[in-house]
Amino acid sequence: MPVHDWTRVDAGIFHHFHHGWIAEIARALNRGVLPPGYYALAEQHAAGFGPDVLTLQGIGNNDVDDADEGDAGSAPSPAGGVLLAEPRLRPTAETDMAFYRRKQNLIAVRHVSGDRLIAVVEVVSPGNKAGRNSLRSFVAKAAELLERGIHLLILDLLPPGRRDPQGLHAEIWEEVAGQEYTAPTDKPLTLAAYESGLTIRAYVIPAAVGDVLTDMPLFLEPDKAVDVPLEATYNAAFAEVPQRWRRVLEG
Repeated sequence: MPVHDWTRVDAGIFHHFHHGWIAEIARALNRGVLPPGYYALAEQHAAGFGPDVLTLQGIGNNDVDDADEGDAGSAPSPAGGVLLAEPRLRPTAETDMAFYRRKQNLIAVRHVSGDRLIAVVEVVSPGNKAGRNSLRSFVAKAAELLERGIHLLILDLLPPGRRDPQGLHAEIWEEVAGQEYTAPTDKPLTLAAYESGLTIRAYVIPAAVGDVLTDMPLFLEPDKAVDVPLEATYNAAFAEVPQRWRRVLEG
């Protein structure tokens, strides 16, 4: 199913779809995409992001059987998930080592059995772009998570506006790397995966209304990711949009 033009409906209709898409992605991740030791939760609030944010947690080494651990690869695991693999996409951009030097200013101590935040998935909503403060809050939160070593997947199906003329990825990348990003004029929508390791790498797929969504990597550790089934989950969520509004969106 091609991506729809969500500017045809008001923010409430998109929010209904947004909530459903987050839930479908969480189900897909928990039903076999994630390897043992990880789980996804749809959060009701995350400062700076929208009201429905998907967070991925690691349950800690003490809670995972030795049988579930192994070298990274693409084969199914005994528990039904898949082992981590290198992403199929190549990085679009990468920060320089200045980011690594900044990371040396702090030491993080964590308990191995704690439910650690590993990654965040956000479907951008109209509210994230509604005002200067909300957009700046979103960008600042994304940069904060990446500096803490938390990976991100941001799905922006809304066209750029006057506050983000090149899309939200451009705003985030300027904040994180001090580098400009120019969105293709014929593909203003953006799927962006961010890998936070010694440097930050961005994996960006531009998109347009009418495109079929590309599955995107979700990093769980540096150089290792799982693929999020965006097309399948988008279709499942769109099927739950009331028929009256599906007709509007389908033209």
